[in-house]
Amino acid sequence: MPRHARLDIPGLPRHIGIRAVNGMPCLNSDLDRNVFLKYLREAMEGTDFQLHAFVLMGNHVHLLATTHVTGTASKVMHYLGMQYARYFNHHCDRTGPLFQGRYWASLIESQQYFFQAMRYIELNPVRAGMVDAPEKFPWSSHPHNTGRGSRAEITPHEEFIRLGGSPAERSKIWTDFVAQGISQPELDRIRRRFRKCRPFGSDDFEKRLSPEKWDGSVEPSHRPVP
Repeated sequence: MPRHARLDIPGLPRHIGIRAVNGMPCLNSDLDRNVFLKYLREAMEGTDFQLHAFVLMGNHVHLLATTHVTGTASKVMHYLGMQYARYFNHHCDRTGPLFQGRYWASLIESQQYFFQAMRYIELNPVRAGMVDAPEKFPWSSHPHNTGRGSRAEITPHEEFIRLGGSPAERSKIWTDFVAQGISQPELDRIRRRFRKCRPFGSDDFEKRLSPEKWDGSVEPSHRPVP
């Protein structure tokens, strides 16, 4: 399988994912998921890695994060993958790589595309048939972002803060938005962009940030590219 180029532009949110080799289970229990989050917190410590959303599935993980320093995401994911693989291999008496190649990362245009990617992540357990509603899955950011729980790992993106003037208002708006679900065309487009590490946003954003065409002229910013 070819290695897809990943752009690392400070200030832009990115949809990050890792999957276990051959789709094997790698998060089998609450203990596994707690250990994974422990190593994620350790990896984030002392960096500018801001986590906005996540979901821990059985054989893969999705994160939505922003960094403002080039290379931070790679460092965080390297530490996380290395430490968790060491734990899992010891715990399950196995050897060899745990994760399937490099992590995926798709840069996200802010505003509507940011929210689409965030909703995609938090609805993963519903699409997989693990629960019938996202709030019933405890291993995602959805309970935190809807005010049903609290996760120290989460830093709200400023686009999320703009949803409402209070935490209660933002929680209500986000709950309603996620409840709308995702159309099949939107789902297919997010998946295509994500799996090839392509940017996700407006046509102009995706064209200008294509790894083959990007010349470094886009100013680092969390705001949409004009």
